[in-house]
Amino acid sequence: MTEAPRTRVMVVDDHPMWREGVSRDLTAAGYDVVATTGEGRQAVRIAAATRPDVVVLDLQLPDVSGVEVINGLLEAVPGVRVLMLSASGEQQSVLDAVKAGASGYLLKSAAQAEFLDAVGRTAAGDTVFTAGLAGLVLGEFRRLAVEPPAADGMTPKLTERETEVLRLVAKGLSYRQIADRLVLSHRTVQNHVQNTLGKLQLHNRVELTRYAIEQGLD
Repeated sequence: MTEAPRTRVMVVDDHPMWREGVSRDLTAAGYDVVATTGEGRQAVRIAAATRPDVVVLDLQLPDVSGVEVINGLLEAVPGVRVLMLSASGEQQSVLDAVKAGASGYLLKSAAQAEFLDAVGRTAAGDTVFTAGLAGLVLGEFRRLAVEPPAADGMTPKLTERETEVLRLVAKGLSYRQIADRLVLSHRTVQNHVQNTLGKLQLHNRVELTRYAIEQGLD
């Protein structure tokens, strides 16, 4: 029986002791740490070569901002998921990271088990936030949702089940929670989300959540 490939993770943080500690925790938990670095520009170059599944990224780096790094990573490795791990829980920092395409935002005060769970959920396609931050992000999306739903018949047609899953995504539920709620498998929920992303020409759960709120599905 072929062993399933391990999730490939890259760690970007300018504090060597923190970077090494996070890397050790990830390795011990069964993740494949493919690279570590303390600089943003170097992170983008290394990611292009190592192709990580998840990048654990500090917001404050010495050469460029975390937001710039997110943009560079998503361009260099389409589909990569970025989990911010920061000491800052300031509203603007969180929103800037999510708008740039981060899949989640975790404070460095998180417990080890919470961090490792967040990496696994990020790899699985969930959006992950430290408690309290998810409400902040959803609130901002609601504020930005000023355009009325399209009424010209051009909106892609979703199935009843896809709409149901989309509504739960907008409420911030994880794939596992949605699967339990609808009595479906985790894989089936992922497939519904991927199909919906394709129909709507969106790229990730963050964009999907914003779309759902704009359509009044939250």
